[in-house]
Amino acid sequence: MTLGRTASRAALIAGASLLATAGAANAQTATPDDAAARIAALEAQLEILQKQVADLKAATAASLKDVRAAQSATTVSIAAGRPTISSGDGAYSATLHGVMQLDAAQYFQDKGLPAVIGNARDLNNGTNFRRARLGVDGKFAKYFDYSILLDFGGAGTDGAGQLQELFVQYNYAPFKIRVGAYAPNLGLEDAASTNGSLFPERPSAAEAARGLAGADRRIALQGQIVQDRWLLSGAVSGAKAGDGQTFDEQLGYLGRFAFIPAKGPDYLIHVGANASVVTTPAQTAALTGAYAVTLQDRPELRVDGTQLVTTGAIDAKGARHYGLEAAVQKKGLLIQGEYFDYKIDRRNAAAGVSDPKFTGWYVEGGWVLTGEARRYNPNTFAFDAPTIANPFDPKAGKWGAWELAGRYSVLDLNHHEDATLAADRVRGGEQTIWTAGLNWFPNSVTKFSLDYLDVDIDRKDPAGGLVALSQSYQAVNFRSQFAF
Repeated sequence: MTLGRTASRAALIAGASLLATAGAANAQTATPDDAAARIAALEAQLEILQKQVADLKAATAASLKDVRAAQSATTVSIAAGRPTISSGDGAYSATLHGVMQLDAAQYFQDKGLPAVIGNARDLNNGTNFRRARLGVDGKFAKYFDYSILLDFGGAGTDGAGQLQELFVQYNYAPFKIRVGAYAPNLGLEDAASTNGSLFPERPSAAEAARGLAGADRRIALQGQIVQDRWLLSGAVSGAKAGDGQTFDEQLGYLGRFAFIPAKGPDYLIHVGANASVVTTPAQTAALTGAYAVTLQDRPELRVDGTQLVTTGAIDAKGARHYGLEAAVQKKGLLIQGEYFDYKIDRRNAAAGVSDPKFTGWYVEGGWVLTGEARRYNPNTFAFDAPTIANPFDPKAGKWGAWELAGRYSVLDLNHHEDATLAADRVRGGEQTIWTAGLNWFPNSVTKFSLDYLDVDIDRKDPAGGLVALSQSYQAVNFRSQFAF
């Protein structure tokens, strides 16, 4: 509108100037008829200029209208298999997600294992939908993210459906603040996406650590600072969404620092540390109270949900863990590992009964045979699936990405297992697992993996009997996955 006024004024001034100049120049020589003709011509030119200004104003208004319409238009797109609806200005979006992870496993166990082992004598040969997820995430009001995710999978048997994630996050780079139910950032393996992991399950040492104050469905408030070379995260957490009601919920704190000391076009070095502390375990009984803390895990496979190593419920006034993490990546080769130290502080311990301590660690590696490298996620400071250079297309001679993987993990949940005082013993067992795997990524949505596990359980009878709960077995698992 301002542009139109300016152009109109310019045209009028130009017309007036022409009239004045013509009048001054020809006043002495021109006849009255000549002067009238010139004035008529100038008035015609002025009318043309006024029409052009009007046309310019109309075109400008239409252009502004088109720009505003484009900015507010809703767009629909599909990237990497993920359908997304977003506003034209990018301030609002909604992305649909779906995950299927179907495992089929065969366990090879010795015959005639002692009855004290219970169901662990005959682990389930069969199938299990480890994860079956549906959800939506996105952003609103430009600076806020959200996620809603339901999971119908489970360990050993399919689940009836439960809330996996529900949170809102405020982003103001480099700060992020998240509140809701989710898995707080607590380590290299913990922060990695399960859709692109090296193996079907996290190492047991990492699972035991995240189970104290973190893990999936944990209700928490988390703050993060994310920079190019480092990440600092801290959270306060409570119970898990969907858990049964207690008399008082658990209260815990978590923290992680991750750092990239060196990186280049085809290599990266990662180091970090993480910790969690449970200051108030959940009170599960009224008045006198019962504050149970348990460290445990299944043997890195969930087709059978039996837990072969566990401390059992320890009445505690608190618990903690700390961990160290490191990784080296060179092109398609990745090696990473973590070490964890755990401690449970007993409540009202009798004389001579100590606070139990445990340890766990793992080292794992992957080599992408087709030359791609695993992606390093700058938001979580963890590794994800490789980018697929040649998505599966047999006619074009393209076969996706292929990866070899290997892992050795140890989780030792024994404490003074041979102590004279029975109350001081914790015979949780020591679990060691060798795993070798082959991963095939036909494209960015699908994945197939074949894994061989060699499991050794060294565990004495927690009840004090002479028959051990030890056993060694092998297992083969095949996973089919699509995730978008």
